[in-house]
Amino acid sequence: MFFGFLDELRAAGIKASLKEHLTMLEAMQSDVIGWSSEEFYYLARATYVKDEGLLDRFDRVFAKVFKGALEPAPEGHDIPEEWLKAIAQKYLTPEEMAKIESLGDWDKIMETLKQRLDEQKGRHQGGSKWIGTGGTSPFGNAGYNPEGVRIGGESTHKRAVKVWEKREFRNLDNDIELGTRNIKVALRRLRRFAREGAAEELDLEGTIDGTARRGFLDIHMRAERRNAVKLLLFLDIGGSMDPHVKLCEELFSAATAEFKHLEFFYFHNCVYEGVWKDNSRRFKERTPTWDVLHKFGHDYKLVLVGDASMSPYEISQPGGSVEHFNEETGQVWLQRLTNVYSSAVWLNPTAEPYWMHSQSTRMIRDLMDNRMFPLTLSGLDDAMRNLSRKK
Repeated sequence: MFFGFLDELRAAGIKASLKEHLTMLEAMQSDVIGWSSEEFYYLARATYVKDEGLLDRFDRVFAKVFKGALEPAPEGHDIPEEWLKAIAQKYLTPEEMAKIESLGDWDKIMETLKQRLDEQKGRHQGGSKWIGTGGTSPFGNAGYNPEGVRIGGESTHKRAVKVWEKREFRNLDNDIELGTRNIKVALRRLRRFAREGAAEELDLEGTIDGTARRGFLDIHMRAERRNAVKLLLFLDIGGSMDPHVKLCEELFSAATAEFKHLEFFYFHNCVYEGVWKDNSRRFKERTPTWDVLHKFGHDYKLVLVGDASMSPYEISQPGGSVEHFNEETGQVWLQRLTNVYSSAVWLNPTAEPYWMHSQSTRMIRDLMDNRMFPLTLSGLDDAMRNLSRKK
């Protein structure tokens, strides 16, 4: 199985050597880790993966090779699973949807949910009050309500203000072949060259001049020029961003190739107190946003990528995040980021004509001081021009 694992890693483009393989086996024989799938996963990842952009490929190979061989991590459910299985999907006409009233207030929604959890004793389907499936209640799934909390199930109308479930997102791959090289060309507008590092290149003019002066071949070398721009890339992942994964991977791949000083982080919908680099570990391996603000200086350029499509509460309310209770609003964190990084833009993969139909998109654009650009070649070109200006 282990040699098959090595072959699969190599087939996926991860340069796993026999020496690394023997190192991992030696660590296991020396009882460096315990005998849990969690610890084995970390050991294998630390041994074979040297580039964060390959984490997603490693996870896919790991899941393929060891499927069924390792015990799954236990997961608990506060709500019985049978409650979350939708038996029937209730279809409503636009007129019927318009008649369904929203609770209209974030605090009222959350207080009502708490009250229903305390009072409800059984499973409900097709109703308008209790937590259930296929109805018009603000709580449950497979039904319709203009504003509610989706508990389990799949998103149907994209109207939930909070989601009660654990969702898995995958990392972007920085080795994706670009559909068009024009994305790289657009990114190259954001360049400031400097000669740095140990790498050298031939100084042709100096060589010719030195040879002419001295009468014999006099080779001159000089430090290679590198793009000195420092870039912070924040990528929205999962949910409504799933249809845009290919485009975001092309952007991620191009940025990795073009910028030597590149740092990237993931977030979901809006930036809060923590961001992460590995989506499969996003609840366990978070980087405090304060640490990012303190570690990377104000000379970094900030690029946030996301569709800005979310409940307005996720931006304006404490606890508004769909996945956790955020003590401070998304608005506060976005303002902190733009205060530190005055050169900042937001790239939106959603077509610009649709922005006005989304309240959250308008809010994000205002917070970015109208520095939101469509993730198109022309939009990317405009964004790079904006970042190139002296602030």
